[in-house]
Amino acid sequence: MGSNKVIDLELQGAGSKLGLEIWCVENLRLVSVPQSSHGKFFSGSAYVVLHTTLLKSGALQHDIHYWLGNNANEVDSTLASDKALELDAALGSQSVQYKEVEGQVHSKPPTYETRLLTCRGDRVVHVKEVAFSRSSLNHRDVFILDTASKIFHFSGCNSSIQERAKALEVVQYIKEYKHKGNCEVAAIEDGKFVGDAEVGEFWNFFGGYAPIPKDPPSTQEQPQSLSVKLFWITLQGKFTQSGSGRLKRSMLESNKCYMLDADTQIFVWMGRTTHITERKTSISAAEDFLRAQERPVNTHLAFLTEGAETAIFKSYFDDWPQTVAPKLYEEGRGKVAAMFKQTGYDVEEIPDEDDKSHIDCNGTLKVWRVNNGKLSPVPVVEQRKLYSGDCYTVQYIYSTNGREERLFYIWLGNKSCVEDREDAISLTSGLVDSTKFEPVLARIVENKEPSQFFLIFQTLIMFKGGMGSRYKSFIAEKGLDDETYDNKKTALFKIQGTNRDNMQAIQVDQVSRSLNSSCCYILKARDGSIFTWLGNLSTTRDHDLLYGMLDLINPTWQPILVREGSEPDVFWETLGGKTEYPKEKDIKRFVEDPHLFVSTYTKDASDLKVKEIFNFTQDDLTTEDVLVLDCYSEIFVWVGHNTVVKSKQQALSIGLAFLKKDVLGEGLSMDAPTYVVSEGHEPPFFTRFFEWDASKANMLGNSFERKLAILKGQSQKLEAPLRNSNNFNTKETTPRRPSPTPNGFRRPSPTPNGSRRPSPGPTPNGLTRRQSLDSYTIRSTSSDAFSRPDFNNNNNNTTKNRRFSSPPIPRMFPSASSPDVRTADKTPSLPSKDSSPIPSQDGVKLVNYPYERVKVNSKDPVPDIDITKREAYLTEEEFEEKFSMPKTAFYQLPRWKQNKIKMSLYLF
Repeated sequence: MGSNKVIDLELQGAGSKLGLEIWCVENLRLVSVPQSSHGKFFSGSAYVVLHTTLLKSGALQHDIHYWLGNNANEVDSTLASDKALELDAALGSQSVQYKEVEGQVHSKPPTYETRLLTCRGDRVVHVKEVAFSRSSLNHRDVFILDTASKIFHFSGCNSSIQERAKALEVVQYIKEYKHKGNCEVAAIEDGKFVGDAEVGEFWNFFGGYAPIPKDPPSTQEQPQSLSVKLFWITLQGKFTQSGSGRLKRSMLESNKCYMLDADTQIFVWMGRTTHITERKTSISAAEDFLRAQERPVNTHLAFLTEGAETAIFKSYFDDWPQTVAPKLYEEGRGKVAAMFKQTGYDVEEIPDEDDKSHIDCNGTLKVWRVNNGKLSPVPVVEQRKLYSGDCYTVQYIYSTNGREERLFYIWLGNKSCVEDREDAISLTSGLVDSTKFEPVLARIVENKEPSQFFLIFQTLIMFKGGMGSRYKSFIAEKGLDDETYDNKKTALFKIQGTNRDNMQAIQVDQVSRSLNSSCCYILKARDGSIFTWLGNLSTTRDHDLLYGMLDLINPTWQPILVREGSEPDVFWETLGGKTEYPKEKDIKRFVEDPHLFVSTYTKDASDLKVKEIFNFTQDDLTTEDVLVLDCYSEIFVWVGHNTVVKSKQQALSIGLAFLKKDVLGEGLSMDAPTYVVSEGHEPPFFTRFFEWDASKANMLGNSFERKLAILKGQSQKLEAPLRNSNNFNTKETTPRRPSPTPNGFRRPSPTPNGSRRPSPGPTPNGLTRRQSLDSYTIRSTSSDAFSRPDFNNNNNNTTKNRRFSSPPIPRMFPSASSPDVRTADKTPSLPSKDSSPIPSQDGVKLVNYPYERVKVNSKDPVPDIDITKREAYLTEEEFEEKFSMPKTAFYQLPRWKQNKIKMSLYLF
């Protein structure tokens, strides 16, 4: 709300209640109109009308109208205009203002003006009112016929599904704001007119049905320019044209006012930093412009303040940017902590947002090493050791929203050979594609791991060298030293993490330049001496991680504590001499908001072309497309069910091509983590970038069918059935329950308050031990746990087994056909038994179609079939050929088994 000191007393408190508030101009002041007189307007007066509604988001929306009677004098009319602007300022300059003139709006509901609009664009829809005539229709565009009781959505046969879906957003807007939600919606397909009452009703508005002429080739190839002009309004009320046709958001400056002339609609846009005097001048100039141009009385005039633009206004701009609430970022927090540290204070830093987990980190882990073109399982006790010369496949199973999900990582060591990298991608992609759970696939490279990777491992040691045969062969051929760690070699480990459930020891070059003042290190000398080095900028948290890693690796070690600046000579000698090393804390780069791109390509990913989607929402994830979400430090390739991309490896190639293209010039690293996400199985670490509605992810059909169903309140009829994951035998490589450790125990469960169970108490020898990932570790009597394969052994028989439940798993199955959603009510219901009779449509035997036309991924689908009974349209002969049984035997099977067989044949 604005300051009440400069607001008319009659307007104070306005907009705080829902509904209408009306004021009349009398004797050069506003007078409130009682509710009993609402709807009564006098030709000799001017009025200010405020309509307040509550949006679904919980925010209030204000629309301001000032109504001018035909006999109202100029002074009263000007005062009404000024008071409308004053009211907008009082409401925070977030309302939309409209000028209404007698004859355009009546005190009683007028006859609704029927309008015909054309909509173009599959991502940014451009709306234009055209002549209400049959000659305005064509086959290439989508049209909206707005009538008093019904809105018709007409899809030209040459329009794309995305264009049809986008135009439905305009239908939704018209329904809510022009009809107050009280009207019907009908979808009309070009060329379909036999036996459909709504189609006949549509054509009756044009005097009856007649064929639409064929589109000229030239108009199909060249987009028509919009009759739109943008003018800058000077402080003197003069107009200077600053753009036309396809407009850019950058044309609007916050310290200026503009007029957008779109023929039947006029918008006055007022920048946030403009003065109220400038705004009044702009409004008066726009009104004078309409009078001078002798525009028709039905020309709509709206006044918008920056930040409160309507969807229709935004549609005239090709690149309207995303608007996200700004996030505070303490770029210098590390330096501030260092300053306090130097003065003797210990400052605990604010944790990074990226260090927070967005998924359950108590799931099941399984690791394979790539070896000679095969995936070799890594023993449980060894799977938290990764080697730079090798490549690995990591499967992680976790629970979310009542169902189990799978996440696969391809981890590529920095020193791994090309053959192992190629095999890792190929073999893991094949493994993922063989499952029916649509897992997320991620490619990550050593030293570029996302924090979530470390969180699911919880404790990880990354060694130099390798265990794979190709690495061994490579260094032998090149005559290189084998860097693989053993207890006879010098080794330097950098310790990092956030807590004892998320800590890593990373082997780095054993030279002094590998040190950093903000970190802690473990140095193991050749003679068995152990040093722990504490950097001057390290925190107590870092020290705790150091002790925790020592306790986990080998609790019998007796390290020599070394603080930065007081190192003994033998410490530097072990590192080959003292040299300069970084002494300032690394500052993370501030990452801007993510960007969403739709990708297209002709033959393969090397032909990749992308186009950015501004102001994106979940609805921009259209099922026919492949989109890339660029988060700078990592990217996501989202694959819709109805796209041509069918393999995870192909989708991964698109992500790598995107990194190489670097369309925003961000300096993207080719090693940035790249995820492949399937529609309907979006993980929380992806959906967090959207205002996510999970119900939309469970819908069938193409993007147009889904939006139409939502608009008509029939979304539940397009929802995919829930399935129980235990009822489907898949090509899984691991059991449903977490893999046990050698002694039969699984990872300990969290305590009732959500935290992990505390480490066990001291052992009889007085040493401490702590809980490992899969078990509690016991004291080691070996001199070097790095060289032992069993440093994670269990012996705690009281550990509580953690089992996953198996709730129904919602899943979306693609539909290649285009059924009329209105026929959904006619689908006969099946008996509620395990078996069901052979289905028919309303008691009539179904027409037979070939298998290639009724399957989900058909290139020539049959329209208007019951997509839940695709198999019923097959002939008896073809059915028996595909199912290896007659129809009567098939329909005696339990329902779950029927669905399983149909899924394998792409009929479900």
